[in-house]
Amino acid sequence: MDVKSRHHLRSDAVDEVRDRLADGLGIDLAGDAFELVELTGTPFDLVLVDGDPDVLYYEDEPFVTVRGANDHPPERGVVTVDAGAVSFVSDGADVMRPGITEADGGIEADDLVVIAEETHGKVLAVGRALVDGDEMVGDSGKVVESLHHVGDDLFDFSV
Repeated sequence: MDVKSRHHLRSDAVDEVRDRLADGLGIDLAGDAFELVELTGTPFDLVLVDGDPDVLYYEDEPFVTVRGANDHPPERGVVTVDAGAVSFVSDGADVMRPGITEADGGIEADDLVVIAEETHGKVLAVGRALVDGDEMVGDSGKVVESLHHVGDDLFDFSV
């Protein structure tokens, strides 16, 4: 994963990022400098907020990174997993119904979501919901496709 380019975001792009995160996750993302880092070899681009990799673009959709979600805890769009799922999710596994203890009922299939562990609320991964939030808890089946997790190249990215 290499840096293709870096440049500061225009104020209208910053407003879009802030609005999307506020609407989708209930996050008030404060910051003075927003810098877009375009990456090669990955489906993501990053937005550094005051130098921290807090936001990613996935398919042109701004969303928080794992680090960003831990620094700015979301109020919505959260899927919570039990202790038994933590090691799997942290290694990049997709999320299965039996590991889920709770899911935001406002989540719709195809939404980007954050995956947090139930004990401390730490975010372990970011994924794409395969079903609505009210259908996530159950006995079997994959319900969230993992896109970015603790310890992956994006998580370890530094400039």
